Amino acid sequence: MLNWNEYRKELSTRIGDLAKLSPDTLAGYKALSGAGAKTGHLDAKTRELIALAVAVTTRCDGCIAVHTAEAARHGATKEEVAEALGVAVALNAGAALVYSARVMDAMGN
Repeated sequence: MLNWNEYRKELSTRIGDLAKLSPDTLAGYKALSGAGAKTGHLDAKTRELIALAVAVTTRCDGCIAVHTAEAARHGATKEEVAEALGVAVALNAGAALVYSARVMDAMGN
């Protein structure tokens, strides 16, 4: 299994390297990342649970590493994380079902 703490640390170092070479890229990412939280309609824990579900559906190990730590920091329980992941699993299955309909459509044309 992956050592997530080590991975998160190394990821942070490499992102820091990128930031030095392309500071506008990181500044733009930070602006975009923060924009979604500005309304304040969702609490931080809920945002992190959503981020984890999206991280799973997009298969982003770095996102999983960062948002797992953030979800825990904001008080998410293992049960809450598991429920969010269940939504992610169902969504992926749903997407496969929807795309299966596209195949059926293509077969009919």
